[in-house]
Amino acid sequence: TDDELRKVWAAIEAEDILIGTLFKLRLLTAQRGGEVETMKWADLDLVGGWWTIPAEHAKNGLSHRVPLSRPAIELLKNLKEREDLKHKPELRQKYLDSPWVFPSPSRKGQHVSNIQKAVQRIKVASKVEHVAHDYRRTAASKMASLGVPRLVISKILNHVEPGVTKVYERHSYDAEKREALAVWATELEALIGRES
Repeated sequence: TDDELRKVWAAIEAEDILIGTLFKLRLLTAQRGGEVETMKWADLDLVGGWWTIPAEHAKNGLSHRVPLSRPAIELLKNLKEREDLKHKPELRQKYLDSPWVFPSPSRKGQHVSNIQKAVQRIKVASKVEHVAHDYRRTAASKMASLGVPRLVISKILNHVEPGVTKVYERHSYDAEKREALAVWATELEALIGRES
């Protein structure tokens, strides 16, 4: 519900910048948790507003272009600039020099991979019973309620399309995906009280 979403967002806000950004991007982009966790700076075009998930990091093995909404770009820029690390050279190197957007705090050279403790903290703080996959499900459901066509949602989610039509229909849906995720970002900002 909208109220639950507000509570969950408030709990995410209480997390550190790395984990908070990871969960916010899961909601804003509607992408799978493992795909967000393996995000690399090289996969991002923050000027053009694109994230390209390489085939080897996509669950279905298909490369996927994800439009980044304004709030998603702002989150990523804030993470890249990390003012809190300005005077901590050892942490700057660990976090800002990593190819991973979400480097592991404990495993050198690796990305964050086990977020179950963070999920549990967010559940307890928000008092909303949910699982990590609910972020993706919520984003998809909210887009549907905003009038985004099911096919566009499916394209955003990078679901494999069944049937013969997929062989013939080669439209990228980039413009439709961008519009849908922008509408969803605006709705989410309104729900959490950050209207732009």
